[in-house]
Amino acid sequence: MKTIEIIPLAQRKAARRGIKSEWVEGAISSPDQVVTGYGGRSIAHKKMLVAGKEYLLSVVYEERIDKFVVVPTYLTSQVDRYWKEE
Repeated sequence: MKTIEIIPLAQRKAARRGIKSEWVEGAISSPDQVVTGYGGRSIAHKKMLVAGKEYLLSVVYEERIDKFVVVPTYLTSQVDRYWKEE
């Protein structure tokens, strides 16, 4: 599998938001859903239980030849708002 690089700004924002790096890596390596983002980016969605409540982890990334580059990450309780039904 390709390596996963989280840019420093994304690392700082994820830490402030309480998002663990292993959650980010898990979302990219086995996403529940992948949707198309802006500018050729992809968004990996992963549903998670945090403190007994369902959340959606959204990881915005760029896929390169040898790695995935994580830009921002978000954790929201508004799962239905961002989940795309197929």
